[in-house]
Amino acid sequence: MCGRYASTRSDDDLSSLFDAVVRLGDPPEPSYNVAPTDPVRIVLDRDDDRQLRTVRWGLVPSWAKDKKIASRLINARSETVTEKPAFRKAAAKRRCLIPADGYYEWEKREGAKVPHFLHTDGVLAMAGLYELWPDPSLDDDDPNKWFWSTTVLTTTATDTLGHIHDRSPVVVPGDLWSAWLDPGLTDLAGVADLLQSIPEPHLTPYEVSTAVNSVRNNGPELVAPV
Repeated sequence: MCGRYASTRSDDDLSSLFDAVVRLGDPPEPSYNVAPTDPVRIVLDRDDDRQLRTVRWGLVPSWAKDKKIASRLINARSETVTEKPAFRKAAAKRRCLIPADGYYEWEKREGAKVPHFLHTDGVLAMAGLYELWPDPSLDDDDPNKWFWSTTVLTTTATDTLGHIHDRSPVVVPGDLWSAWLDPGLTDLAGVADLLQSIPEPHLTPYEVSTAVNSVRNNGPELVAPV
């Protein structure tokens, strides 16, 4: 799964890396401990532009009664994302990338959970979905009427990472970014085929301090090897 990650790149860096020409919403502060319900930057293609946009982590489907469901939808299984009612509309029309320096995972070891940081030399582009939820408590002309949210897609972890956790984020390589973001791809079978074509990521895991266990802790020491 993906329940916590680090994201410290500036908007200038992300715009250059992902060729984003539009920036929407206030960029979140750099964080070494991004947690569910936090504001996060995503990359998407919308209105004929590549955008950086701030949304909340934890998907709220358009049909949800309230935003409480978000805490249960921080991840979506890639194997069933084109079938599940909470995700299939977004899988067809609202795909995004979620930039990260790396993510944390906890290995069960001798009755304890040992945190690891998994990363590459560059930015991880995690496959995601985004949704727009109409807040019934607000007027239609209220600028905050539409609540934007996102979820991270996960897949079965490979042998090299599976000893830490049996699930890992879907990491989209650079040559597939445009295909994943393409709003012209709306066929769910095509989306499923694209997901199956994404290769195994080559990530470096190492053990980090248990300080990351608390969302109150934040700083570069969290990603330091122990």
